[in-house]
Amino acid sequence: MYNRVILIGNLTRDVELRHTPNGTALAKIGLATNRRYKDSMTGEMKDEAMFIDVDLWGRTAETANQFLRKGSKVLVEGRLTLQQWVDQTGQKRSKHSVTAEKLQFLDSRADNQSNGGNSYQQSQNSYNNNYNNAQQNNSYQQPMQQQSNMTQQTPPPQPESVPSINIDEEDIPF
Repeated sequence: MYNRVILIGNLTRDVELRHTPNGTALAKIGLATNRRYKDSMTGEMKDEAMFIDVDLWGRTAETANQFLRKGSKVLVEGRLTLQQWVDQTGQKRSKHSVTAEKLQFLDSRADNQSNGGNSYQQSQNSYNNNYNNAQQNNSYQQPMQQQSNMTQQTPPPQPESVPSINIDEEDIPF
């Protein structure tokens, strides 16, 4: 038998992190995926959205909680699971969800910065501040002709030295 699910989508809410009684991290995320198809009757393009609950375990759950926010784009690879329970009225209920085995962040770094405050954004801001300070201390001056002609697009000058970044390896999600 083979049970494998691969999904790409955006988080519908922030990560909900909990811990089991034995201390294992469990994160729950909602993932929105969509497909675009052509209606065979009308010929028009239609969108179909699908909302999937995903469970993340262990270090993956903790990393997701640290770096992901509502709207983050991710790739999830895992297995389909069936959850069953009895609701408050005594009725048997069930739903399918995905238990993730792999999680990959798909947002660019610029997208991550716009998704709210997180440690990645703070480290990136620190890098940008160091870079801007190095630029201000650089004695390079643009020629007057380029300063007055704003329509001419030239790439910015490259700094002579790249500032160092102080990031712990544990802060990197991959």
